[in-house]
Amino acid sequence: MTNSAFIADFVAEFPCLQVVLFGGIYQSISQCVVGPFVAQTAANYHVKYLFIGTDGWTAETGFSNKDQLRAQAVRDMARSADCLAILTESEKFHRPGTVPLNVPDQPKLVITDKNIPSGCKQQLERDGIEVLLANS
Repeated sequence: MTNSAFIADFVAEFPCLQVVLFGGIYQSISQCVVGPFVAQTAANYHVKYLFIGTDGWTAETGFSNKDQLRAQAVRDMARSADCLAILTESEKFHRPGTVPLNVPDQPKLVITDKNIPSGCKQQLERDGIEVLLANS
């Protein structure tokens, strides 16, 4: 399940996956859906993985977004997932967003490229977060 049209389109090429894309207010710049319909819809699902994007990460604040509505959508959806899977480019590490995601404690998975700073990768792994490096 996701509120990101970009992520839904990306993973749709895998026929073994069923993607649930929530409705709500579409933000074209971020290609995601926000608002109260996201929380209402998420409450009706339970999934193993929730795939999200992020605008930044620092060791002090964790993962963050630039937009309060997007951050709230992540919090709402995370309540219905066993694992939060974060897809992000390596350049977003050491770059905080404005709004910390503050998701509940749950297993997390980060999928990023091989250019993630080694210190960031090590810190994530020390925090119990699995880091997968995508092939470019």
